Amino acid sequence: MITEQNHKVHLSAQDFERLRDLRAEKPARNIPKPVMTPGAALADWVAETVGSWRFIIVQSALLAIWITLNVMAFIKHWDPYPIIMMSQNRQSEIDRRHAQHDYRINVKAELEIELLHNKIDALREQEIVQLLNIIQRLSAHLAPELVAAIEAEAAPHG
Repeated sequence: MITEQNHKVHLSAQDFERLRDLRAEKPARNIPKPVMTPGAALADWVAETVGSWRFIIVQSALLAIWITLNVMAFIKHWDPYPIIMMSQNRQSEIDRRHAQHDYRINVKAELEIELLHNKIDALREQEIVQLLNIIQRLSAHLAPELVAAIEAEAAPHG
């Protein structure tokens, strides 16, 4: 469990709580699978089919023939005002779900990176304190010898 006492970090309590929740969910591994009704499954299948290049080319060719025949009046005008309606609500919902999922992963990554930065900073602080202690001990150990050497040089040789 992540607590402020366990780490010398600078995340707010709210960020710690959010990170704990995101770690429990593991959103990077658990892509949410929506419960789909038969109609939603059919809509997904239609969206996949209609979104293919093959379908778009065939549909465009048929539409061009339809418009040409209707404009040239080879056949009685059966469709005086051709209207094309394409619904993308289903795909928009899927895209929105993916965007939310990506956002949650990005938030988790951001919090994890911030936590790592804070841990590295804490380790550097500990390392600096240890180095300062070593320098102080060496200074205390070498100081008497250094004073004696300086006095020996200052004393008249004779």
